[in-house]
Amino acid sequence: MFAIIESGGKQYKVEKGATVEVEKLDGQDGATITIDKVVLISNNSSLKIGTPYVVGAAVTANVVGQVKGEKLRIYKMKAKEHYQRTTGHRQKYTTIEITDIKEEGATRTKTKVETKTEEKKPAVKAVKKAAPKKAKSTEA
Repeated sequence: MFAIIESGGKQYKVEKGATVEVEKLDGQDGATITIDKVVLISNNSSLKIGTPYVVGAAVTANVVGQVKGEKLRIYKMKAKEHYQRTTGHRQKYTTIEITDIKEEGATRTKTKVETKTEEKKPAVKAVKKAAPKKAKSTEA
């Protein structure tokens, strides 16, 4: 049995017990996450294709760790202008281990990142004062 899941805008083929590096996800080492964006699920006898996701399917995984990818060198140059710049980038990945693949029974949930929000105070409107009127001069 295998499934194709979507995470970080990319698709991955996963099986039970497989270890996969996906784009960085929130979660500490050892945390359990549920991925409900299952594009395709295949049992030896049946195949389910989602439109765009399979309804009721989910993949459960444990977070193994947070890692960084290889360093990429970015070199920019403009000829005859004495402009050269070298920078680097290391992409962050989360290593997950697939523990279970469910074909049915999972409910689709929206992932929310909870943040502390203060109560919104009503906005105070600024009152515009009228400009003083100029006195007409009576000089002749």
